[in-house]
Amino acid sequence: MTTLQKILTTQEVATRFNELAQQEKWFEIQEAFFADNVKSIEPANSPYMGYAEGKAAVRKKGEDFVKQITALHRAYTSEPLVTGNHFAVVREIDITVREHGRIQMNQIMLYEVKAGQIILEQFFY
Repeated sequence: MTTLQKILTTQEVATRFNELAQQEKWFEIQEAFFADNVKSIEPANSPYMGYAEGKAAVRKKGEDFVKQITALHRAYTSEPLVTGNHFAVVREIDITVREHGRIQMNQIMLYEVKAGQIILEQFFY
């Protein structure tokens, strides 16, 4: 008998995402929920990061950013707001970054879920 894995709803993904985000476990979020063809979109002309497509490329984008952080002064992630196939969180970070110095980023992070996996993350700051 084959056991079929239950496909999580957008609300269930958002709930688990929030649990991990509150622990600053961003790479665990990527591993657990990002689809193989996930897309990561930054604002046009972002001085910090760019576009990435595919789970490995998005992971590398995150790793490259983390390597640039020399100090984390404050981090906050709101509870997710869920509607349809999307959820959004507010993310506020106060960090010191090589080449940019101390920066405060206040952003909205939007996620699209399909078949229990995150297929898109988009950042607004």
